[in-house]
Amino acid sequence: MKLRRSAERGYADHGWLRSRHTFSFADYFDPEHMGFRSLRVINEDRVQGGAGFGAHPHRDMEIISYVLAGEMAHQDSMGHGATMRPGDVQRMSAGTGVVHSEFNNSDDEELHFLQIWIEPERRGIAPGYEQKRFPSEARQGQWRLVASREGRDGSVSINQDINLYSGRFDAGEQAPLPSVRHAWLHMARGEAKVNGQHLTAGDAAAFAPGEPIEVTDTQGAEILLFDLA
Repeated sequence: MKLRRSAERGYADHGWLRSRHTFSFADYFDPEHMGFRSLRVINEDRVQGGAGFGAHPHRDMEIISYVLAGEMAHQDSMGHGATMRPGDVQRMSAGTGVVHSEFNNSDDEELHFLQIWIEPERRGIAPGYEQKRFPSEARQGQWRLVASREGRDGSVSINQDINLYSGRFDAGEQAPLPSVRHAWLHMARGEAKVNGQHLTAGDAAAFAPGEPIEVTDTQGAEILLFDLA
């Protein structure tokens, strides 16, 4: 197990936006943390009320948005407009090119969300969009598949051989982990012990195929688990 501590991540403070970068992104460059398998970006963003990311382009990337608190307003050049709330998972395939914007839907409450980039299995695909809701009760005390290549079990589909699970675990709650290959575990909130190591919000851990993963002593934990080829 290789740990990636929250405090060691890149940090940017733009006033209206405070962002933590798990992997190299924008002005933050760390050759030791360029991504993990096809997982390229995990940014933890906090956007102040009334602010956001104006229209900007992307190409050849699978972009997952995962809201932790507040509401996010999404618009894109494919004609989609939606409001995301905690429990919503959105996948946008940039493919041959897409323009989108993301704004805090509130004038006074903070928006807190994760933006996740996955490298697609091939370039030049048609742009696409999908958003689904996974209520907290559907993830409480269990690992819920929220994104997969085939869109299995009601998950959003993604153009890469990955499985993304979300689980919420209060004190004393445990659940058998799904079968994984290369694995990346990200603590979205709360705390837990992972293979005996204490992890808190923003911490992460990487695992090689076949390496055991044991999650115990959870306290208000919300965890993302990536299974990557």
